[in-house]
Amino acid sequence: MAQVADFVLDRLRQWGVHRVYGYPGDGINGMLGAFDRAQGDPEFIQVRHEEMAAFMACAHAKFTGEVGCCTATSGPGAVHLLNGLYDAKLDHQPVVAVIGQQKRLCLGSHYQQEIALEQLFADVSEYCQMVVEPAQARHVIDRAFKTALTRRSVATVIIPEDIQEAEAQPSPPKTHGAVFSSVGWSRPRVLPNEDELRKAAEILNAGEKVAMIVGQGAAEAEAEVVETAELLGAGVAKALLGREVLPDDLPFVTGPIGLLGTKASDNMIRGCDTLLMVGTSFPYAEWLPDEGQARGVEIDIDGRMIGIRYPMDAHLVADSRESLKALIPLLRRKEDRGWRKKIEKDIAEWNDILDKRAGQHFEGRINPQAVAHTLSPKLPDGCILTADSGSGTNWWARHLKLRKGMRASLSGTLATMGPGTPYAIAARFAYPDRPVIAFVGDGAFQMNGMNEMITIKRYWDRLAGGPPFIFCVFNNQDLNQVTWEQRAMAGDPKFPGSQHIPDVPYAQYAELLGLKGVYCDKPKKIGEAWDEALAADRPVVLEFKVDQEIAPIPPHIMAAQGKKAAKAAVHDPEKAGIATRGVRQKLTEIAEHLPGRDHGER
Repeated sequence: MAQVADFVLDRLRQWGVHRVYGYPGDGINGMLGAFDRAQGDPEFIQVRHEEMAAFMACAHAKFTGEVGCCTATSGPGAVHLLNGLYDAKLDHQPVVAVIGQQKRLCLGSHYQQEIALEQLFADVSEYCQMVVEPAQARHVIDRAFKTALTRRSVATVIIPEDIQEAEAQPSPPKTHGAVFSSVGWSRPRVLPNEDELRKAAEILNAGEKVAMIVGQGAAEAEAEVVETAELLGAGVAKALLGREVLPDDLPFVTGPIGLLGTKASDNMIRGCDTLLMVGTSFPYAEWLPDEGQARGVEIDIDGRMIGIRYPMDAHLVADSRESLKALIPLLRRKEDRGWRKKIEKDIAEWNDILDKRAGQHFEGRINPQAVAHTLSPKLPDGCILTADSGSGTNWWARHLKLRKGMRASLSGTLATMGPGTPYAIAARFAYPDRPVIAFVGDGAFQMNGMNEMITIKRYWDRLAGGPPFIFCVFNNQDLNQVTWEQRAMAGDPKFPGSQHIPDVPYAQYAELLGLKGVYCDKPKKIGEAWDEALAADRPVVLEFKVDQEIAPIPPHIMAAQGKKAAKAAVHDPEKAGIATRGVRQKLTEIAEHLPGRDHGER
């Protein structure tokens, strides 16, 4: 007798799901039995914590374009999923969560591990439904997938234990109230309004200094973004989720924008008279043009998000690629390339600044910028890069130059700690033939990344061997990003009581599990350490003991932040080191503009 749980897994398989990330519990015992009977299709991937399962499902969606799937037991297991599911929701990724619940008989009785799951998951889910009849499973699963794909978000299916183990009803009785659903979905063509298209072309053609910002919504429009930028003589800045839209070796790509961004991006935005945003909801007004400075055109497939970041003059609610394809014939090539030349000059100057900053080491400590800067030219073709949230994200964003064919992602909108490691593991499961490199701070690695090294051990036959698989850990014994935020945003000195974390031998821990551990604490050995990790025959934890006093200096320092940082420095326990490093780092920028220097001299 096939059970509802067997039917659910068969339906997942029909929807293209072949891997489900989760952790067992008695609330999904029926599902676990069905996974056993499914003989690996779909496969149950046992992680160390349900939050990691949700992160991996999100990463699977990000890197494959398919629906990611995760599962958890009722009560505490379900609660653990939430952070990873919010990561998927906020970054617009299709994820379906299948969750257990206590038997229907006891619901409402304050039973053990009974939680009002429909209420709990109502905010994170675009669709949330509990299956209370076996025949209902078919249309609930189908609608969950259709909703996740259409809304590019999370759908949650809750199945009580007794329903999981009940006899399956693949086809409901043909009576009033019965619903007959099907597997299948197709992506629509969302085309721009022609009148708005002409308005957009008029604005862009009239502009003399056009700046472009692209996000993940432009991921399938690389050729169109390049052609548009060439016609308009524009530079292109990239939101962090749009890192892989364009390679960084194009001369007009200014790199990331915002607090973690580049001086070239900042100069372009501050000097532009026209702004074109494509597939991005970049939210930070302080890094966008002043209101009234620039005319604006925006392309976004979600009409709810159009024109809410900067006042726009043309609003193209449509697919990015379709919009640009229709827009390009209406654009006139700008003959005056002075603006473009300035952008390219700023990019070259910024790259020189990065090189000089990465080359500065203090008191024999490793400059964390040098870790990323040294890796950049060594990046293997076709690699997948992930990052956690922390100060290391600054160096990941600024110093790693993506080439064509490389992939990169992180928790963009939620910006949560913890996803760097599970993202990398999910990428490796999805693409076992591609190099995968994760950048993780020691705080995030202690929080959950170390435990997921056990997941690698658990699936050694699948994850070991092959191309490089590296977890680069920045060991500075400091929750460094928050420390700098305390200084610059709150005007407070570093509070060691909250910020200091213990020194853990991460490379040795890796060796204990059978992975390769590489440890580096000398600036001159950074390149050798990367070479050793890249040549390893097994997954690697590459630990760098880095200087915690190197500030993630923003492209320009806001007056209020400067005052608060100065106030904090008076009583900061690391004020001497911060001052020395900060001055030296900032001087690299000032030196680029000394009289008598031009680009040809550098």
